[in-house]
Amino acid sequence: MSTPKSVELAPITDADVGAVAEFLHANHNDRVPWALSCSAVPWKVEAPNHGFMLRDGQRVVGTMLALYSERLVAGRVERFCNMGSWCVLPDYRSRSLSLLEAVLSQDDYHFTALSPGEGPREILAWRKFRFLDTAAALVPNLPWPTLPGRTRISADPDVIERTLTGTDLELYHDHAQALAAHHLVLTRGRDSCYVMYREFRYKGVPVFAIVLHVGNPELFHRALMPLTRHLLVRRGLVATLVELRIIEHRPRLSFKLNNWPKMYRSTSLEPGQIDDLYSELVCVPW
Repeated sequence: MSTPKSVELAPITDADVGAVAEFLHANHNDRVPWALSCSAVPWKVEAPNHGFMLRDGQRVVGTMLALYSERLVAGRVERFCNMGSWCVLPDYRSRSLSLLEAVLSQDDYHFTALSPGEGPREILAWRKFRFLDTAAALVPNLPWPTLPGRTRISADPDVIERTLTGTDLELYHDHAQALAAHHLVLTRGRDSCYVMYREFRYKGVPVFAIVLHVGNPELFHRALMPLTRHLLVRRGLVATLVELRIIEHRPRLSFKLNNWPKMYRSTSLEPGQIDDLYSELVCVPW
């Protein structure tokens, strides 16, 4: 479809966030606080932009959001770009690829797309993106009887701060204010496990937990019954979804399924070095 010659491709700057948020609220999802999700990244990073947009005159007609991070991987600092909401009005769809190319033309980044739709998956595969293994387990959250004091579970920020150390404490500091992330610490004896999750909502109502990070997979498996009981009783969540690449093997009393497809493009990193953190999954509470 032809588009007006006045259509301009431009990076999304701080000054553009309000207009981009209004566009996404009207054309993509009206339940998301886009102004914060677009710009209020809680971790420290020098981001070149918030993604790219198409404008027809002063009117926003298309976007591709981007979240940037710098992470230590195998002893090296690596730069990541997580590609977010790709939304273009029907009359301007012929310019959709220009948004993708603008993002990918940025040098020295590893790119992730962690919630691509069916159509974008084909385009991303053509642009040398690879699929991650998203085999997952769905665990029913049931009111299991638990032994008092054996496993302690807390969402109290002070308890989490006192308990976590090292990398997990750094991850918590970076994600504590992320809009879509929830945080728990599990303790049993001297062992602890940091769990980060988001809530899947249906018509605005939380339904189940999607685990994004597990700091101690072995303790996670041992504490799964009290954890799922906690999520049911305290959060009203009826199930917990967790990918096997996060917890290493499928728990008993769970159902095997595939989570939504996720993709990445990198010239040097392996699939096991890609995760869900520092991304739209922690920042965008759709």
